Amino acid sequence: MSDGESPISDAADAVEEASNAKALDVVARSGFAVMALLHIIVGAISIALALGQPGEAEPTGAIEQLDASPWGPVVMWACVIACSGLALWQLSEATLRARHLPRKQRLGKLVSSGFLGLAYGSVGLTFAGFALGLRGDSGDSTRDFTAALVGSPYGLWVLVALGLTVMGVGVYFVVKGVRRGFKEELFHFDGTRRGRIIDSLAITGHAAKGIALNLTGLLFVIAAAKHRPEESTGLDGSLKALRDHPFGPYLLLAIGAGFICYGIFALVRARFGRM
Repeated sequence: MSDGESPISDAADAVEEASNAKALDVVARSGFAVMALLHIIVGAISIALALGQPGEAEPTGAIEQLDASPWGPVVMWACVIACSGLALWQLSEATLRARHLPRKQRLGKLVSSGFLGLAYGSVGLTFAGFALGLRGDSGDSTRDFTAALVGSPYGLWVLVALGLTVMGVGVYFVVKGVRRGFKEELFHFDGTRRGRIIDSLAITGHAAKGIALNLTGLLFVIAAAKHRPEESTGLDGSLKALRDHPFGPYLLLAIGAGFICYGIFALVRARFGRM
């Protein structure tokens, strides 16, 4: 390494060391707990939808439920901090800690952890919006976004690419669950009753989340194929669309239960996950 690169490397090492601080670890784990709670609430809303009850089965609907509590504003700001810390930790995983990995693994880490960092940061912004009194229907936002894409020169191709990307992430979750890829995120409990329960929750939860994401991505592709942006309604719309099919309510019940399983697994991840 040349002398000109040493200060940069030293600075990166210093920032990486700072990112290993106990405070960030605690906040990031709190962020995992928040995401777990959102999945559990979305799962409960999905089950309610299958039973004919109203609700919004997506993160905004879950956040609205939390905001409705007596301590709503305090909860909102606490979740902003937790999600921001988790986003920062994921971005440090994608950049600082990935520096020491082989090139192929480094690129994979940049994509996966970078995407998660942006996703968690987006959830944090949604919490901040609720804390500031700025609320909106996610289905309307998705439709408006889709309509803007459809009206642009290459919007249809972008919309198809977006839908296929979301479906690809869904497939990734299913494969991760089936192949037990989640085990590398946890301290192992192999050979124990607790370990078998955690595995069952994780497999079921990852599969359910993957199926839901595939449905969401499929609506993007259908909206592009039909030039009808109103058919792109996000996670909530994709789950509600199931109710119109013969076995839809049963699948919706299964997906709702799966989201709850994923949420419970995420709580375990928050407590026992490798950081």
